[in-house]
Amino acid sequence: MLKWSFIFLIIALIAAVFGFMGIVSAAAGIAKVLFFVFIVLFIVSLFTGRSRA
Repeated sequence: MLKWSFIFLIIALIAAVFGFMGIVSAAAGIAKVLFFVFIVLFIVSLFTGRSRA
């Protein structure tokens, strides 16, 4: 999932260079959401992994 966040971040950066502001805001928004979902899942996996050990 972190891979998809970076892909949308790269798309946003490339679109910003060429001046496509609508695509920039959409891709950056998707990248932000995916990044925060990844962080939440990472924290949950840390807690569930420690409780089993």
